[in-house]
Amino acid sequence: MARKTTNSSKPKLLSGGNPQIPKGDGDAPVQAYIAAMPGWKQDVGRRLDALVTETVPAARKAVRWNSPFYGIEDNGWFLSFHCFTNYIKVTFLNGAALDPPPPVLSKHELVRYLHIAEDHDWNDGQLADWISQASKAPGEDLF
Repeated sequence: MARKTTNSSKPKLLSGGNPQIPKGDGDAPVQAYIAAMPGWKQDVGRRLDALVTETVPAARKAVRWNSPFYGIEDNGWFLSFHCFTNYIKVTFLNGAALDPPPPVLSKHELVRYLHIAEDHDWNDGQLADWISQASKAPGEDLF
């Protein structure tokens, strides 16, 4: 007897509620990731994506390691984000060079983070400034 397979339209949520999205380039995989973000995190994902797109219209997008990445062609990746249980970690891959640098330190000396929790009242102006600065700095060529 043939096994009936189901093609679930919802991606699996990994530890902390992070969506498992196949590796892909362009806006479509990033939008699939955002659509699969659970609860309040989806609104934050939309807001982050819109802020990057408005601030850096030439940003390229991709999903790698179950996270959206944003970069500049021939200049590397400057930002990504990832869902955790109680917050979204926004990663500035060259964040130590930003003025002022994002608040959360990393084990990697160049990387800085911003953690956005459900009740976090974040400043679009400051975030847009960091995004703009990060997009102009040398990015990381991770893949």
